[in-house]
Amino acid sequence: MSEETIRLDLDDAGVATGLPRPFDTRDQVQGVPYRPVQFRDDDLPSALERSAAWLRQTQEWLGEPVDVIAVHLDYDDSEGAPYYDLKLLCNEEDLAGAPLALRTREQRPSN
Repeated sequence: MSEETIRLDLDDAGVATGLPRPFDTRDQVQGVPYRPVQFRDDDLPSALERSAAWLRQTQEWLGEPVDVIAVHLDYDDSEGAPYYDLKLLCNEEDLAGAPLALRTREQRPSN
C-alpha cells in the first residue's frame, strides 16, 4: 500500500491561496484549530449578509458546502469597536482547499 501526498497551495495563515477572503476590512479568517471566519459590524443584518455572501462564494469555489462547525455571535461594547462579532467556525481542511485538491488528483489520469 502506498501513501500519496496531496500538495496544497497555502498562504502564510495556512489557508488556500484561492480561498475567497471576506471583503470588508473588519472581517477576517482567523487561526486554528477551527478557523473562525469573523464578520464584525454595528449592524447585525449587514454582518449576516456578508457572511452569507462569503459562504456562497466559498461553496462555489470549493465545489461543495463548507463544513461550518458552529456559528458564534458576540458583542463588543468597547468604545469605537463594531458592536457585533459574528464568527463562522469552519473546518480548516475546507478552508485549505483539501476537497478541491482531492478532486483534482482524482481527475488526473494515472500512469
